[in-house]
Amino acid sequence: MARPEHFRKCLTSLLGEGASPESPLASLRRGRTEWPLMGGQVSASGNFQGCGTNADWMSALCPLLWDVPLHHLSIPGSHDTMTYCLDKKSPIAQSQSRLLQLLGKVLPCITRPIVLKWSTTQVLGVTEQLDAGVRYLDLRVAHMPEGSENNLHFVHMVYSTALVEDTLTEISEWLESHPQEVVILACRDFDGLTDNLHEYLVACINNIFGDMLCPRGEVPTLNQLWTRGQQVILSYEEASVVSRHRELWPGIPYWWGDQVKPQELIHYLEHMKRCGRPGGLFVAGINLTENLMYILAHPTESLEKMTLPNLPYLRAWVREQCPGPGVRCTNIIAGDFIGADTFVSDVIRLNDKLLRC
Repeated sequence: MARPEHFRKCLTSLLGEGASPESPLASLRRGRTEWPLMGGQVSASGNFQGCGTNADWMSALCPLLWDVPLHHLSIPGSHDTMTYCLDKKSPIAQSQSRLLQLLGKVLPCITRPIVLKWSTTQVLGVTEQLDAGVRYLDLRVAHMPEGSENNLHFVHMVYSTALVEDTLTEISEWLESHPQEVVILACRDFDGLTDNLHEYLVACINNIFGDMLCPRGEVPTLNQLWTRGQQVILSYEEASVVSRHRELWPGIPYWWGDQVKPQELIHYLEHMKRCGRPGGLFVAGINLTENLMYILAHPTESLEKMTLPNLPYLRAWVREQCPGPGVRCTNIIAGDFIGADTFVSDVIRLNDKLLRC
């Protein structure tokens, strides 16, 4: 049970210094709360700022929320987390079309720069993203055809310079420094992975995280995880592997709009909400997606240039969302270019709407 000082701290953060703590929910309903600005600012120049303000946001939540299951909380995530370290010399991934792979071999000086600027969705490193408050990491795992046998990389059209084992170790070390923070790691794609490589990856996961892993079951609360000393929920989008390993969770649904225009993306997300949220953890992606027609019509642009001007529109939608068990409630919200605006803080702040119920 939370101590009284935790509640006082919670009420102070919600209502401000000097406010009476006697009726916090009534004050919230009257709309008196003014929120401090947290997180990075929109940067048209492409400067991205990591922010340590949210490094321990889970443990700083109002204690009333510590017993809410994670799938009823609002959790910020990054889409294609590892694209900040894509390899400029990488071959085109095997999962891409044969034509694109051929162009990558025949005209690498032209093809690779174009692919890179439309594949890069993040600028901040994984530790910087965690410090900024991101708690859902979208990890697309692959094995390079020319790579050594057990060297696994990340992939988004091309392969990363970072190795999977090194990155998981970096995440584990960060968690050791933040013992009350919880991360949701979504391992996906598995381009080029054989059965042996899947087992190798699972062995790495167990060796690195050990007792930090929360075995699959009912979605836990923060209090339950803290009591058990667990900090990692690891979803694995390969059902046959999940069935053999109790420490792995099945793939987490991701609402991907596949839209260039933000208006169409929001229309898709609202449609998905009307259909009803999944029963467990799930992701609403506010990431825009280019298509060939757009790329050809905008040869000097990039995914970053396409995304940044639209962040205020997407952010307005985020601020209207509400976590909780309702059929139209959101859970994890994932975006591109973490640190370019207040997205992470906006998502975290949605949790305070649960206190108004």
